[in-house]
Amino acid sequence: MRNYRWIKWRKIILWAAALVLITVLIWSGGPTAWNIAISILSLLLQLLFAMLFMIIQFVALFWFLARGRTYWILPGETGSTWDDYRGNPEIVENAKRIVTLLKGVKEFKEMGGEAIRGLLLCGPPGTGKSYLAQVIANEAQVPFAYASAPSFQNMFFGVGNLKVMGLYRKARKLSKVYGACIIFIDEIDAIGMSRQTGGAGGGIMGGLMGMGGSGLLNELLLQMDPPNIDNSKIAKLLRSLGLRRKKADRPAVLTIGATNLPDVLDQALLRPGRFDRKLWVDSPDFDGRVDVFDYYLQKVKKDPTITAEKAALDTIGYSPAQIKHIVNESVVIAHQRGAQLASYEDFRAAMETYEWGLKQPLRSMSEDEKRNVAYHEAGHAVAQYLLKAHERVWKVTIIRRGGALGLAATKPTHERYNRSDDEILAEIQVCLAARAAEEEFLGKKLNGVTSDLQQATLLAGAYLGAVGMGDELFSWLALGSQAEGLKALRSKINELLKAQMLEVKKLVREHADFVHLIAAELLKQGDLTGEEIEQIYINIYGHSRPQPA
Repeated sequence: MRNYRWIKWRKIILWAAALVLITVLIWSGGPTAWNIAISILSLLLQLLFAMLFMIIQFVALFWFLARGRTYWILPGETGSTWDDYRGNPEIVENAKRIVTLLKGVKEFKEMGGEAIRGLLLCGPPGTGKSYLAQVIANEAQVPFAYASAPSFQNMFFGVGNLKVMGLYRKARKLSKVYGACIIFIDEIDAIGMSRQTGGAGGGIMGGLMGMGGSGLLNELLLQMDPPNIDNSKIAKLLRSLGLRRKKADRPAVLTIGATNLPDVLDQALLRPGRFDRKLWVDSPDFDGRVDVFDYYLQKVKKDPTITAEKAALDTIGYSPAQIKHIVNESVVIAHQRGAQLASYEDFRAAMETYEWGLKQPLRSMSEDEKRNVAYHEAGHAVAQYLLKAHERVWKVTIIRRGGALGLAATKPTHERYNRSDDEILAEIQVCLAARAAEEEFLGKKLNGVTSDLQQATLLAGAYLGAVGMGDELFSWLALGSQAEGLKALRSKINELLKAQMLEVKKLVREHADFVHLIAAELLKQGDLTGEEIEQIYINIYGHSRPQPA
């Protein structure tokens, strides 16, 4: 260490001596030497000015390109608290532990621990990953940076690296002021895909004019887990003079990443010291949806027909973002019809538009074609009502929505996570019921069953070759290709489909009056709700369908 310092000081002394010697020679040379020196100095200054001008141009260009679309939120600006994050109480409990660590970084370090550096939030879109990060930052009272991973990618090599470096440089400065700082990177798989698969972008063109190769990922890896070094100007000066003795302290910067595809991330991102903590943020269950609906419904004007429990039962599988959208759309529909309060019918209309698209009736459709569609959907509706014991018919329509001329939809009667062999066979029969109704009551086969047959084939394939409900335990998943598995089981799948077609034909024949009345009402009204379907059944048979045990 002493030899290194002596070499640095010796260089400074030699340069100073050379400068003094040149000055003495020029001074002793008289006016001629002065003129030559001035000419040389003028030329050097012109060259220096030209070089500085070019450098300033390039610096300005790269500064402009390197400005990332990052939103900085200081403590208290969002006001989002734990009370605002609904639907996943277990996630909140885990997040509160992170906040406890962020609030007590100093005490935690005094105990010998290191501040956490990475938290990975995984889950489907709309489940509240970015919102959770905002809540964590606000509850911990630390600055929060919101950035999208694709915004780091740039046409020119190195610009994305500059964006990442600038982001973390600012985060470390804020961390010294507030004690900690959070960087949230959305869609982190865009730059964090495994380098072994080439997902980060490779090759000459990928590196120079594309995604930046794996250099962007490497820069992120370095910034998340940097060496312990203080890069402030004062610290650099003291180190150069050999006066720096204090151990460098690493600022507490927590990087929170969000992704829908955690399996594609590079292993270096997931090692301890980076994203070593992982939270799966999934869609809420029934109780969670009730909690979310309670939160959003109290913000809007509604009538008593909309309750959180009723709405939660209709929205199985919905994310909090989808729930918020549906509640807002129901208010929009109510406002458009001039009502002061949103009703359950507005809520249903909002859900139907969201799930199926806008109504687009085909006014030029002939009566014969309408009748074909009516019996097609009536076949589905009858099979759904009679065979799907754990589901209720939601809506049957022969009015075009999206690419479908009509549809028959169901909703579960309660949240379920398993299906038996009988339920899968019943689902296959529901898919085939439209063709059965066409053959039995129209005496012809129509081309509208394309998607029905596709779904029935996939269900039959899974029944026989994936979940072991046939006469063998062979699984097509072992082949690695669904297409190969379907080919291997083609004859057995066809036999199963034919057997189920016979069963569902028998069903629609036995309930021919039910099919005819549904088709007639569809031709008259265009739409039928599940309640109207049930009333038709009660009018014919004098009772509703038997409830499952």
